[in-house]
Amino acid sequence: MVEDVCPKVLRAGLVPILAGCVFACTTVEARSFTVKKDAQVGSAQIATGADFTRYDSLPPEDAGIYFPESAPAPGEDMRRIRQLFRDAFLSGLSGYSVTDQRGPGTMAVQPTLIDMRAANAAEVIEMRSDLRDLARPGALVFLMELQDSQTGDVLARAADSAQAPAFATTAGMATDWPSVEQSARRWARLFREFLDNNLER
Repeated sequence: MVEDVCPKVLRAGLVPILAGCVFACTTVEARSFTVKKDAQVGSAQIATGADFTRYDSLPPEDAGIYFPESAPAPGEDMRRIRQLFRDAFLSGLSGYSVTDQRGPGTMAVQPTLIDMRAANAAEVIEMRSDLRDLARPGALVFLMELQDSQTGDVLARAADSAQAPAFATTAGMATDWPSVEQSARRWARLFREFLDNNLER
């Protein structure tokens, strides 16, 4: 079953598997970013003038997982992938103040897995313009964004493509569960390091 698609991120070409359109449905402001040279991920950017000292809590967010419409994963596999990622990321938030109340001191932390390995250029053309270079055809990208929970302003963004778990998106191909679990643990660790490096507790 195809869930709602948030048009500001991925239009009809992509199927969001997790509800909520995690990093979607917000206006992406025109602002400049500074590239971090010493990041442990493939690329990392911090918004110019971002002030992380304003934030003291995080709302729990599920990771978004996106596949091309032409190569969706089976529903049962997606439920299991969703749970593996949720468990890994929630365990990585120990020590942080987690709340479901959004306010001026709350930062939205939004992890998203975008699998474009089976996509073509036509399926990417209407993707949010600031993500197009990251989620290009043929790539699998894990994306982390830190946003002001009230304004939706993106304060920091990091992307990593070092892991490439195999998903059952084609007939006769089984999901490689050990590689999915390994990837979830890796990205949960990078997620925590990204928070530790950018958010004062």
